[in-house]
Amino acid sequence: MSACVGSDLGRPDGPAKVSGRAVYVADLAVAGAWHGGAVRSTIAHGRVLRIERKPGFDWRRVVVVGPGDVPGDNVQELLSDDQPILAERVVRHVGEPLLLVAAPDLPTLEAALAALRPIVEPLPAELDFESATRVLHEVSIDKGDPGARFDSPPPGARLFEGTWRTDSQEQLYVEPQGCVAWPADADGTVVVRGSMQCPHYVRKALARCFGIAPERARVVQLTTGGGFGGKEEYPSVVACHAALLARAAGRPVRIVYDRHEDLLVTPKRHPSRVHHRTLVAADGTLLAMDVDVLLDGGAYTTLSPVVLSRACLHASGPYRCEHVAIRGRVVATNHVPSGAFRGFGAPQTCFAIERQMDRIARALDLHPFALRRHNALRLGDATATGQVLHDSVGSLAVLDAVAARTGIDRHRWCAPAMAVPSSNSGRVRGLGMSFFFHGAGFTGSGEELLKGRVAIRLLPDGRAEVAAGSTEIGQGTTTVFTAIAADALGCDPGDVVVAVPDTAAVPDSGPTVASRTCMVVGSVLASACRELAARIGGAAGDFRSRARAWLAAGGDGIVEHVYGSPPGLVWDQATYRGDAYPCYGWAADVAEVEVDLDTLEVDVVRLTTAVDVGKAIQPRLVEGQITGGALQAIGWAQCEVVSSRDGRVQQDRLATCIVPTTKDAPRFDVTIVEQPYAHGPFGAKGVGELPMDGGAPAVLAAIEDALGVPADRVPATPERLLALLEQRERTS
Repeated sequence: MSACVGSDLGRPDGPAKVSGRAVYVADLAVAGAWHGGAVRSTIAHGRVLRIERKPGFDWRRVVVVGPGDVPGDNVQELLSDDQPILAERVVRHVGEPLLLVAAPDLPTLEAALAALRPIVEPLPAELDFESATRVLHEVSIDKGDPGARFDSPPPGARLFEGTWRTDSQEQLYVEPQGCVAWPADADGTVVVRGSMQCPHYVRKALARCFGIAPERARVVQLTTGGGFGGKEEYPSVVACHAALLARAAGRPVRIVYDRHEDLLVTPKRHPSRVHHRTLVAADGTLLAMDVDVLLDGGAYTTLSPVVLSRACLHASGPYRCEHVAIRGRVVATNHVPSGAFRGFGAPQTCFAIERQMDRIARALDLHPFALRRHNALRLGDATATGQVLHDSVGSLAVLDAVAARTGIDRHRWCAPAMAVPSSNSGRVRGLGMSFFFHGAGFTGSGEELLKGRVAIRLLPDGRAEVAAGSTEIGQGTTTVFTAIAADALGCDPGDVVVAVPDTAAVPDSGPTVASRTCMVVGSVLASACRELAARIGGAAGDFRSRARAWLAAGGDGIVEHVYGSPPGLVWDQATYRGDAYPCYGWAADVAEVEVDLDTLEVDVVRLTTAVDVGKAIQPRLVEGQITGGALQAIGWAQCEVVSSRDGRVQQDRLATCIVPTTKDAPRFDVTIVEQPYAHGPFGAKGVGELPMDGGAPAVLAAIEDALGVPADRVPATPERLLALLEQRERTS
């Protein structure tokens, strides 16, 4: 048997996907299934007066479900009870569902939806989050005495202020939202199968909606075509709608969004405004930080508290600073609710701190690389929450790696003195960098409270089955779990099978989010496998033979383990003090851009990145995570526009929702750095979200290097760059 960890296995899910045999929700054959859809609000805020029915339509052909037909609580189960399953009296965003309809075929469904007309009295809509006053959640972090430091700065210290903004971003998973629901069976169990990241989230939502015990809700994940956070909480909405229609129709109901509906109504990344005040010594040492973080939560709370939490915890960056104050709040508006998206909060504040560091470096005539390396957190340093870094700190390693690959530490920033683009001036190049970290796993005591569980079971044929609630959404969970289990059991990868995430058959391992699947769930899996391996022993014979012999002798072939936090971690949720995360991933990016001076279009031609992942369980998959996340960050930086008019998303079709394709991808130069984490499986730690954090500030730094204007907002579209150049022309 050869080691699987550190090598590259074939993906167990790969052949079915590339051959077209994989069954997605739209492919699932369900005899007698009807199609479901929703009647939605067309305005951002209003009072529901009535819903008129077109008299000529034969309503006997369909079933209609309203708020009064919800048997349990008309509430989407999540962090707050503010979002209804169906709006009854007031609508708070465009696209909010009012009624549900199921029909035997799609033409009948479309005709029924068109025959239902909501009469809604418009109310004033809050669409500017920077002036909104209703606060959904707040966070405060304090370290040292920044107020005193700002009031009495040492000689030679300088104060820098900057305000940095980021717009929303669409996840644009390949497969839209969808699920199929069945009416309750003889014992009252409601069954839903669908495209999702977190089956146990959906189970809780169904239990609340139907007023039933959680075990009476069974949720099964089908092959899922991407998520990026967009299929964390929203599948609960789709599942509840489909299950309510199945109950009313007495037959299975399928809801699969088309791309237009998906883009119009599903949550996206939180827009942000971050203001920095930074006190800096003449040699570049960071003396004090004051950071104000504001996020647009949209119409309902959804996951905004955890997004704000992570945003604030990363707001001071991977830097040493003895005096820090961070204030964060997320406010309600009448936009579509904001939700989870890869990095969830950290990309917004990483962008702000990195651009602030560039501003400081330019003003002090210090090299941006040198400024970052001088202030970088090291072993033994403390973060803004007072967490002392004792383990797996790859800060200097990633910085030095990108310097060695690019010469960024010797690059001379010398932007051209260009006022406005000239038709004959051609193209200019620029180079920019970023340095960032990302906490792996849930914040603070989250993992300890969740107590994620994993089981390993011997099957009758001697194979070992991994039973976990973590899902494969294209990122490689099945392959990683196979490698971890095979090496921990001492068997071949062919001796391992990963169970379909089915809430009736697998334990709750926690959601597939927060860069926790490999590091947290994988560590529980490894410990369970080692116990099972010890049980069946290492006598002569291959693994399957020994496993069958153990079962034949009456041995217990099931081991279930529960997550336990590493010793010594302490977290105070009330004060945001202590160990915010078990460990951090570290990375540095260098972006090279080319800007067309006629059109101001930006082409990212090369991105060099070094990423500390602890241990690459599957190096090829790790590199894929890095380049995929970096490409999403590059798109967010300069070409992905999500805007709204009167609260309605304008980019509501693929013709206008622009993201980079493989043809737009730059040349990637990836260095995997391994600073093992003692409590991760074989030393691994989270990597999925980290690559999203650094691309935007690196690209905008490169644009500034090319054009000589300090872009302070993403995406840096040609229109925004032109406005900056014109502003410079007016003030020069």
